[in-house]
Amino acid sequence: MNIQQIKYAIAVAEVQSFGKAAEKCFITQSTLSTMISRLESELGLQLFDRKKKPITTTKEGKAILQQLKIINKELETLDEVVGDLKGESSGQLNIGVIPTVAPYLLPLFLNDFVQKHPNIKFIISEITTENIIKGLENRTLDIGILSTPLQHNTLIEKPLYNEPFLLFDKTIRRSNKNVKVSEIDCNRLWLLNEGHCLRTQVETICNLHTQRDNNWNLEYKSGTIDTLMKFVRKNHAITLLPYLATLDLSSEDLQHLHPIAAPQPAREISLVVHQHFVKKSILNSIQQSIQEVIKPLLSQQNLKKWLVAPV
Repeated sequence: MNIQQIKYAIAVAEVQSFGKAAEKCFITQSTLSTMISRLESELGLQLFDRKKKPITTTKEGKAILQQLKIINKELETLDEVVGDLKGESSGQLNIGVIPTVAPYLLPLFLNDFVQKHPNIKFIISEITTENIIKGLENRTLDIGILSTPLQHNTLIEKPLYNEPFLLFDKTIRRSNKNVKVSEIDCNRLWLLNEGHCLRTQVETICNLHTQRDNNWNLEYKSGTIDTLMKFVRKNHAITLLPYLATLDLSSEDLQHLHPIAAPQPAREISLVVHQHFVKKSILNSIQQSIQEVIKPLLSQQNLKKWLVAPV
Protein backbone atom coordinates (compact mmCIF):
# COMPACT_ATOMS: atom_id res chain seq x y z
CA MET A 1 0.00 0.00 0.00
CA ASN A 2 1.31 3.47 -0.86
CA ILE A 3 0.14 7.06 -0.53
CA GLN A 4 -1.08 7.32 -4.12
CA GLN A 5 -3.24 4.21 -3.79
CA ILE A 6 -4.86 5.74 -0.70
CA LYS A 7 -5.61 9.01 -2.51
CA TYR A 8 -6.97 7.20 -5.60
CA ALA A 9 -9.31 5.04 -3.51
CA ILE A 10 -10.62 8.08 -1.64
CA ALA A 11 -11.19 9.91 -4.94
CA VAL A 12 -13.25 7.02 -6.37
CA ALA A 13 -15.34 6.86 -3.20
CA GLU A 14 -16.05 10.59 -3.38
CA VAL A 15 -17.04 10.87 -7.08
CA GLN A 16 -18.32 7.27 -7.56
CA SER A 17 -16.62 6.98 -10.93
CA PHE A 18 -13.21 5.68 -12.04
CA GLY A 19 -13.16 8.08 -14.98
CA LYS A 20 -13.97 11.20 -12.92
CA ALA A 21 -11.58 10.09 -10.17
CA ALA A 22 -8.80 9.71 -12.76
CA GLU A 23 -9.46 13.25 -14.01
CA LYS A 24 -9.44 14.55 -10.46
CA CYS A 25 -6.08 12.84 -9.78
CA PHE A 26 -4.61 13.89 -13.18
CA ILE A 27 -3.85 10.33 -14.31
CA THR A 28 -5.30 7.92 -16.87
CA GLN A 29 -8.26 5.77 -15.94
CA SER A 30 -6.33 2.59 -16.66
CA THR A 31 -3.53 3.62 -14.28
CA LEU A 32 -5.98 4.46 -11.50
CA SER A 33 -7.92 1.22 -12.01
CA THR A 34 -4.70 -0.83 -11.92
CA MET A 35 -3.49 0.87 -8.72
CA ILE A 36 -6.79 0.28 -6.93
CA SER A 37 -6.90 -3.35 -8.09
CA ARG A 38 -3.43 -3.86 -6.62
CA LEU A 39 -4.59 -2.27 -3.36
CA GLU A 40 -7.58 -4.60 -3.22
CA SER A 41 -5.29 -7.59 -3.87
CA GLU A 42 -2.96 -6.55 -1.05
CA LEU A 43 -5.89 -6.14 1.33
CA GLY A 44 -7.66 -9.28 0.15
CA LEU A 45 -10.91 -7.30 0.03
CA GLN A 46 -12.97 -5.64 -2.70
CA LEU A 47 -13.46 -1.96 -2.02
CA PHE A 48 -15.85 -1.08 -4.86
CA ASP A 49 -18.75 -2.73 -6.65
CA ARG A 50 -17.87 -2.03 -10.28
CA LYS A 51 -21.08 -3.57 -11.63
CA LYS A 52 -23.25 -0.75 -10.29
CA LYS A 53 -23.55 2.69 -11.87
CA PRO A 54 -22.60 4.92 -10.23
CA ILE A 55 -19.91 2.81 -8.61
CA THR A 56 -20.67 2.04 -4.97
CA THR A 57 -18.47 1.18 -2.01
CA THR A 58 -18.82 -2.33 -0.61
CA LYS A 59 -19.59 -2.96 3.04
CA GLU A 60 -15.93 -3.91 3.60
CA GLY A 61 -14.85 -0.96 1.49
CA LYS A 62 -16.72 1.53 3.69
CA ALA A 63 -14.82 0.32 6.76
CA ILE A 64 -11.48 0.43 4.91
CA LEU A 65 -12.17 3.86 3.35
CA GLN A 66 -12.94 5.30 6.76
CA GLN A 67 -9.47 4.31 7.95
CA LEU A 68 -7.82 5.41 4.69
CA LYS A 69 -9.30 8.88 5.14
CA ILE A 70 -7.85 9.05 8.65
CA ILE A 71 -4.44 7.97 7.33
CA ASN A 72 -4.61 10.51 4.50
CA LYS A 73 -5.53 13.30 6.93
CA GLU A 74 -2.61 12.38 9.18
CA LEU A 75 -0.25 12.44 6.19
CA GLU A 76 -1.52 15.90 5.27
CA THR A 77 -1.04 16.99 8.87
CA LEU A 78 2.53 15.70 8.77
CA ASP A 79 3.22 17.82 5.69
CA GLU A 80 1.72 20.83 7.46
CA VAL A 81 3.90 20.27 10.55
CA VAL A 82 7.03 20.05 8.42
CA GLY A 83 6.10 23.17 6.46
CA ASP A 84 5.29 25.07 9.63
CA LEU A 85 8.63 24.12 11.20
CA LYS A 86 10.42 25.32 8.06
CA GLY A 87 8.44 28.54 7.97
CA GLU A 88 6.95 27.52 4.62
CA SER A 89 3.23 28.06 5.16
CA SER A 90 1.29 26.96 2.10
CA GLY A 91 -1.81 25.07 1.01
CA GLN A 92 -5.42 25.92 1.75
CA LEU A 93 -6.89 27.50 4.87
CA ASN A 94 -10.63 27.26 5.50
CA ILE A 95 -11.87 29.95 7.88
CA GLY A 96 -15.40 30.30 9.24
CA VAL A 97 -16.52 33.66 10.64
CA ILE A 98 -19.83 34.43 12.32
CA PRO A 99 -21.98 36.92 10.30
CA THR A 100 -22.02 39.52 13.07
CA VAL A 101 -18.22 39.75 12.95
CA ALA A 102 -17.25 39.11 9.32
CA PRO A 103 -18.40 42.34 7.59
CA TYR A 104 -16.92 44.57 10.28
CA LEU A 105 -13.63 42.81 11.10
CA LEU A 106 -12.45 41.22 7.84
CA PRO A 107 -12.19 44.46 5.79
CA LEU A 108 -9.89 45.88 8.44
CA PHE A 109 -7.07 43.36 7.92
CA LEU A 110 -7.82 40.59 5.42
CA ASN A 111 -6.61 42.14 2.14
CA ASP A 112 -3.17 43.09 3.48
CA PHE A 113 -2.86 39.77 5.28
CA VAL A 114 -3.64 37.71 2.17
CA GLN A 115 -1.07 39.64 0.14
CA LYS A 116 1.60 38.82 2.72
CA HIS A 117 0.90 35.08 2.36
CA PRO A 118 0.69 34.42 -1.41
CA ASN A 119 1.31 30.67 -1.03
CA ILE A 120 -1.86 30.11 0.97
CA LYS A 121 -5.33 29.91 -0.55
CA PHE A 122 -7.80 31.44 1.90
CA ILE A 123 -11.42 30.28 1.78
CA ILE A 124 -13.62 32.43 4.03
CA SER A 125 -17.21 31.53 4.90
CA GLU A 126 -19.81 33.43 6.93
CA ILE A 127 -21.56 30.78 9.04
CA THR A 128 -23.21 30.49 12.44
CA THR A 129 -21.46 29.48 15.64
CA GLU A 130 -23.08 26.04 15.59
CA ASN A 131 -21.84 25.28 12.08
CA ILE A 132 -18.35 26.61 12.80
CA ILE A 133 -18.10 24.24 15.76
CA LYS A 134 -19.23 21.33 13.59
CA GLY A 135 -16.73 22.28 10.89
CA LEU A 136 -13.87 22.46 13.37
CA GLU A 137 -14.87 19.12 14.86
CA ASN A 138 -14.94 17.27 11.54
CA ARG A 139 -11.90 19.21 10.27
CA THR A 140 -13.65 20.74 7.24
CA LEU A 141 -12.80 24.10 8.82
CA ASP A 142 -9.30 25.02 9.99
CA ILE A 143 -10.03 28.21 11.93
CA GLY A 144 -13.12 29.85 13.36
CA ILE A 145 -13.54 33.51 14.31
CA LEU A 146 -16.44 33.76 16.73
CA SER A 147 -17.63 34.76 20.15
CA THR A 148 -16.34 32.73 23.09
CA PRO A 149 -16.11 31.02 25.56
CA LEU A 150 -17.56 27.85 24.02
CA GLN A 151 -16.67 25.38 26.79
CA HIS A 152 -15.75 22.74 24.22
CA ASN A 153 -13.28 20.02 25.19
CA THR A 154 -11.61 19.50 21.79
CA LEU A 155 -11.34 23.14 20.69
CA ILE A 156 -8.68 25.70 21.60
CA GLU A 157 -9.57 29.39 21.94
CA LYS A 158 -7.16 32.29 21.35
CA PRO A 159 -8.86 35.52 22.49
CA LEU A 160 -8.51 38.50 20.15
CA TYR A 161 -10.48 41.34 21.76
CA ASN A 162 -13.42 42.25 23.97
CA GLU A 163 -16.07 44.15 22.01
CA PRO A 164 -18.63 46.19 23.98
CA PHE A 165 -22.31 46.46 23.08
CA LEU A 166 -23.88 49.86 22.48
CA LEU A 167 -27.54 50.88 22.59
CA PHE A 168 -29.06 52.09 19.31
CA ASP A 169 -32.29 53.80 20.29
CA LYS A 170 -34.54 55.36 17.64
CA THR A 171 -37.45 55.87 20.04
CA ILE A 172 -36.17 59.13 21.55
CA ARG A 173 -33.10 61.36 21.53
CA ARG A 174 -31.19 60.80 24.74
CA SER A 175 -28.42 62.77 26.35
CA ASN A 176 -24.90 61.41 25.94
CA LYS A 177 -24.85 59.89 29.40
CA ASN A 178 -24.41 56.14 29.79
CA VAL A 179 -27.61 54.10 29.79
CA LYS A 180 -28.26 51.46 32.43
CA VAL A 181 -29.40 48.05 31.27
CA SER A 182 -32.46 48.42 33.51
CA GLU A 183 -33.48 51.52 31.51
CA ILE A 184 -33.71 49.66 28.19
CA ASP A 185 -37.30 49.16 26.98
CA CYS A 186 -37.33 45.45 26.18
CA ASN A 187 -40.69 45.73 24.45
CA ARG A 188 -39.14 47.88 21.71
CA LEU A 189 -36.02 45.73 21.38
CA TRP A 190 -35.48 44.03 18.02
CA LEU A 191 -33.24 40.99 17.60
CA LEU A 192 -31.48 38.77 15.11
CA ASN A 193 -32.81 35.33 14.18
CA GLU A 194 -32.42 32.25 16.33
CA GLY A 195 -29.05 30.64 15.75
CA HIS A 196 -27.05 33.87 16.02
CA CYS A 197 -24.99 33.96 19.20
CA LEU A 198 -25.49 37.74 19.24
CA ARG A 199 -29.22 37.15 19.81
CA THR A 200 -28.46 34.87 22.74
CA GLN A 201 -26.16 37.49 24.24
CA VAL A 202 -28.69 40.32 23.89
CA GLU A 203 -31.38 38.12 25.47
CA THR A 204 -29.02 37.52 28.39
CA ILE A 205 -28.09 41.18 28.77
CA CYS A 206 -31.70 42.34 28.84
CA ASN A 207 -33.08 39.27 30.61
CA LEU A 208 -35.74 39.11 27.91
CA HIS A 209 -37.33 35.90 29.11
CA THR A 210 -38.73 37.76 32.11
CA GLN A 211 -38.71 41.41 31.02
CA ARG A 212 -40.54 41.38 27.67
CA ASP A 213 -44.28 42.15 27.72
CA ASN A 214 -46.17 39.32 26.02
CA ASN A 215 -48.86 41.80 24.89
CA TRP A 216 -46.43 43.46 22.46
CA ASN A 217 -47.75 42.26 19.05
CA LEU A 218 -44.68 42.70 16.84
CA GLU A 219 -41.45 40.72 17.06
CA TYR A 220 -39.16 40.89 14.03
CA LYS A 221 -36.19 38.51 13.76
CA SER A 222 -33.60 39.66 11.26
CA GLY A 223 -30.91 37.60 9.52
CA THR A 224 -28.29 40.38 9.37
CA ILE A 225 -27.36 43.46 11.37
CA ASP A 226 -27.84 45.69 8.30
CA THR A 227 -31.43 44.49 7.81
CA LEU A 228 -32.07 44.79 11.52
CA MET A 229 -30.87 48.40 11.47
CA LYS A 230 -33.20 49.34 8.61
CA PHE A 231 -36.25 48.10 10.49
CA VAL A 232 -35.14 49.68 13.75
CA ARG A 233 -34.84 53.05 11.98
CA LYS A 234 -38.20 52.80 10.22
CA ASN A 235 -40.12 51.54 13.25
CA HIS A 236 -38.54 53.82 15.86
CA ALA A 237 -37.32 50.81 17.82
CA ILE A 238 -34.12 49.90 19.65
CA THR A 239 -31.45 47.25 19.46
CA LEU A 240 -28.00 46.46 20.84
CA LEU A 241 -25.04 46.61 18.46
CA PRO A 242 -21.47 45.32 18.76
CA TYR A 243 -19.02 48.21 18.70
CA LEU A 244 -17.39 47.48 15.32
CA ALA A 245 -20.81 47.52 13.64
CA THR A 246 -21.22 51.18 14.69
CA LEU A 247 -18.03 52.56 13.17
CA ASP A 248 -19.60 53.48 9.82
CA LEU A 249 -22.89 54.88 11.10
CA SER A 250 -24.11 58.20 9.74
CA SER A 251 -24.02 61.35 11.84
CA GLU A 252 -27.80 61.06 12.23
CA ASP A 253 -27.53 57.49 13.55
CA LEU A 254 -24.73 58.44 15.92
CA GLN A 255 -27.13 60.76 17.74
CA HIS A 256 -29.13 57.67 18.70
CA LEU A 257 -26.13 55.58 19.77
CA HIS A 258 -25.41 55.36 23.49
CA PRO A 259 -22.86 53.57 25.67
CA ILE A 260 -24.15 51.26 28.37
CA ALA A 261 -23.14 51.93 31.96
CA ALA A 262 -20.55 49.78 33.71
CA PRO A 263 -20.28 46.92 33.96
CA GLN A 264 -20.51 47.36 30.19
CA PRO A 265 -21.83 44.23 28.44
CA ALA A 266 -19.33 42.95 25.90
CA ARG A 267 -18.51 39.87 23.86
CA GLU A 268 -15.17 38.10 23.62
CA ILE A 269 -14.08 37.43 20.03
CA SER A 270 -11.51 34.66 19.55
CA LEU A 271 -9.73 32.50 17.05
CA VAL A 272 -10.83 28.90 17.60
CA VAL A 273 -9.10 25.78 16.26
CA HIS A 274 -9.22 22.04 16.81
CA GLN A 275 -6.80 20.76 19.43
CA HIS A 276 -4.85 18.96 16.67
CA PHE A 277 -4.48 22.05 14.45
CA VAL A 278 -0.80 22.28 13.52
CA LYS A 279 -0.29 25.49 11.52
CA LYS A 280 0.67 27.45 14.61
CA SER A 281 2.72 30.10 12.81
CA ILE A 282 -0.10 31.21 10.51
CA LEU A 283 -2.54 31.16 13.44
CA ASN A 284 -0.25 33.42 15.47
CA SER A 285 0.17 35.67 12.45
CA ILE A 286 -3.60 36.07 12.06
CA GLN A 287 -3.95 36.83 15.77
CA GLN A 288 -1.25 39.48 15.64
CA SER A 289 -2.63 41.12 12.48
CA ILE A 290 -6.14 41.39 13.92
CA GLN A 291 -5.01 42.72 17.27
CA GLU A 292 -2.84 45.37 15.60
CA VAL A 293 -5.81 46.89 13.77
CA ILE A 294 -8.35 46.40 16.55
CA LYS A 295 -6.39 47.74 19.52
CA PRO A 296 -6.49 51.42 18.41
CA LEU A 297 -10.22 51.17 17.67
CA LEU A 298 -11.08 49.84 21.13
CA SER A 299 -8.57 51.96 23.06
CA GLN A 300 -11.29 54.32 24.32
CA GLN A 301 -13.63 51.53 25.37
CA ASN A 302 -12.12 51.14 28.81
CA LEU A 303 -15.15 50.76 31.08
CA LYS A 304 -15.38 47.71 33.29
CA LYS A 305 -16.65 44.87 31.11
CA TRP A 306 -19.29 42.21 31.64
CA LEU A 307 -18.38 39.43 29.18
CA VAL A 308 -21.58 37.78 28.01
CA ALA A 309 -21.30 34.12 26.98
CA PRO A 310 -22.54 33.27 23.45
CA VAL A 311 -24.04 29.88 24.36
